[in-house]
Amino acid sequence: MPQIQFGLVVPAEFPDAYGPASLVSDAHRALELVAGHFDSVWVVDHLQSGEDQQLEGFTTLTYLAALHPGFRFGNAVLCQSFRNPALVAKMGATLQLLSGGRFILGLGAGCNEEEYRAYGYDFAPALDRVRQLEETIQIIKALWSTQSATFEGEYYRIRDAYCEPRPDPVPPLMLGAFRPKMLRLVAQHADWWNVSSSGPRRYSRMAAELERACLAVGRSPATIRRTWVGGLACAATRAGAEALAGPRCNTNDFDDFDFVGTPAEIAEQMREFVEMGVDYFMLDAADFPRLNGLEMLIREVLPALRAH
Repeated sequence: MPQIQFGLVVPAEFPDAYGPASLVSDAHRALELVAGHFDSVWVVDHLQSGEDQQLEGFTTLTYLAALHPGFRFGNAVLCQSFRNPALVAKMGATLQLLSGGRFILGLGAGCNEEEYRAYGYDFAPALDRVRQLEETIQIIKALWSTQSATFEGEYYRIRDAYCEPRPDPVPPLMLGAFRPKMLRLVAQHADWWNVSSSGPRRYSRMAAELERACLAVGRSPATIRRTWVGGLACAATRAGAEALAGPRCNTNDFDDFDFVGTPAEIAEQMREFVEMGVDYFMLDAADFPRLNGLEMLIREVLPALRAH
């Protein structure tokens, strides 16, 4: 079994009854708990979800990266529509320098029409958003690899653009992808592939599609790291875990899945993904700001996984 690594998803969305100051202090407590056990910290990238309070993803990421030097940091995943691609390249290069090389660039095509409309972004058809993402990747790679970059695309353009200092080393590129056209982008461009809250059957089908895409572009699927992000509801009993999960976590085996159960059950659930090549789990603890679930994970699940 390959070495399994874990990342902690720090909530960026919270109800009005739970204040921003509490979120900050509780996030620090969680990071202190998982230090030495988890490899990385992740923040989602949404601008709003109804009327709940929502932190901006990249700002939150950079703040936490400055205060917790023992982790790598990334967004799962940045919406390519929200920021000019050249600006993302500059932001990423800057964070890579200031963090001492601890940045992972996660990108996605965007999906939540509500926040697009609310913040004045055009919500293009899905195919256009995929094409926009491809141009975004091309621009970022050009700025990170050449002294002066020029790109003229259908959606984005840069001319004689400098991104100095360029990142060294270049951050890994992780793409969130589910469907064939996005999986083709993974095969062409990504270092890591990320899926969110997908059950084993759905994941198996997507993995087979990715392998076909890799074959089509002449790339070995083994060169792409497979990662999974989603919820964790861990408790001493199955009933306790299900009560903890509530509406926040789901156990649908196909398209809406999170890890729910006792430590032994969660270890078994994770092994099914590991057997399909996943070696990186990014977890959003359902009982946050309580840390009981994370404590059980560290004490019982991690040793069980790493023993096989």
